[in-house]
Amino acid sequence: MSAALDPVSVIVAKRDGRELTGGQIAAVVDGYTRGRVADEQMSALLMAILLRGMSRREIVDWTAAMIASGSRLDLSGLRRDGHPLVAVDKHSTGGVGDKITLPLTPLIAACGLAVPQMSGRGLGHTGGTLDKLEAIPGWRADLTADRLLEQLEQVGAVICAATADLAPADRKLYALRDVTGTVPAIPLIASSIMSKKIAEGTSALVLDVKVGSGAFMTTVDDAAELARTMVDLGADAGVRTRALITDMSTPLGRSAGNAVEVAEALEVLAGGGPPDVRDLTLALAEEMLAAAGRADVDPAAVLAGGKAMDAWRALIAAQGGDPAAPLPRARHTRQVDAAASGYLAGLDALAVGHAAWELGAGRAVPGEAVSPVAGVTWHAGVGDRVHAGAPLLTLHTDHPERFERALARLDGAVTITVERPQVPGSRVLGRVE
Repeated sequence: MSAALDPVSVIVAKRDGRELTGGQIAAVVDGYTRGRVADEQMSALLMAILLRGMSRREIVDWTAAMIASGSRLDLSGLRRDGHPLVAVDKHSTGGVGDKITLPLTPLIAACGLAVPQMSGRGLGHTGGTLDKLEAIPGWRADLTADRLLEQLEQVGAVICAATADLAPADRKLYALRDVTGTVPAIPLIASSIMSKKIAEGTSALVLDVKVGSGAFMTTVDDAAELARTMVDLGADAGVRTRALITDMSTPLGRSAGNAVEVAEALEVLAGGGPPDVRDLTLALAEEMLAAAGRADVDPAAVLAGGKAMDAWRALIAAQGGDPAAPLPRARHTRQVDAAASGYLAGLDALAVGHAAWELGAGRAVPGEAVSPVAGVTWHAGVGDRVHAGAPLLTLHTDHPERFERALARLDGAVTITVERPQVPGSRVLGRVE
């Protein structure tokens, strides 16, 4: 790194509220990826970005620098039965009980598209798709790039960990952000997500931007800003991108954990499942099909016809899993009864996520093992009638000593009212294109 582009000058420029040049951004991201910029220097820069923000041009340059740190997949040659396959992907910013990737990916594959769904692991109260799928006996997350392409052509869908050479700068930066209090910075969230998705090589992308107590974005304004930023980044890179802003003030579906969420996803693939999970799956499916130029396909009809379940079984088997194997179950459960009769008016998503984490469903530090059986299920949705003394929640774990900590997290999480609350008709709060 030249003297004109030394790390301190970049830190000072952003600290003082000045825009960074494309050269400064490229040099500092490349330098950090190669170990030439120290953690403490990048930490200072990340905090300056959090406090001072970035212009759209800076975010574009920062994202491009992270993509340039590794390789890019080329999905343009995908074929099935001699016909080109269009690749489309979806990304969620994360929430509690968000198992949508599990039924959505095989559903889109069953609609005739390719879905290279590179997913992550959970950290803290938000669950990770790969952790959930690893509850299935034999299933593996790590695939080579060649195997990924082969499976896309054969099955139409992959759910796997990102390959090591895909935006490696992001892995280093994400780990640093997590321990320096800089995770909530919108420019950094947007560039982290979009660098990986653009490098992934899809032609179309749909974003599910969560907002509420169980999400990273807690206000609709912040969620809309993040969605707009990411949609613009996708458009600038030639990826047809659109976003839904969805409610995460209450947890999604009726379960939060690993095996319990896989079981719920299977209910949706079988034509049932909680209405909010099914509805959001179909809403995102419609957006993905439209973004890929296949708005003529009805995902509800494909789901009802059973083809999505067939695609699920093929996807699981292709990655070493046994789709017929029973899911593991916790050795211990603890029931939480309703304290009063009335209507369930609130179930705090963050509290439920923290309880599932206490039971072993999540990790406190990267690389820590998680329990496939741990989690929380609830037996009523917001607006449902509940009765005093009847089961309301069930806690699942192999470690009964964890129950008390989980129960402490749930203190005050449930609201029961005499009058039935007004229940929104949809989790979708807005749309950005």
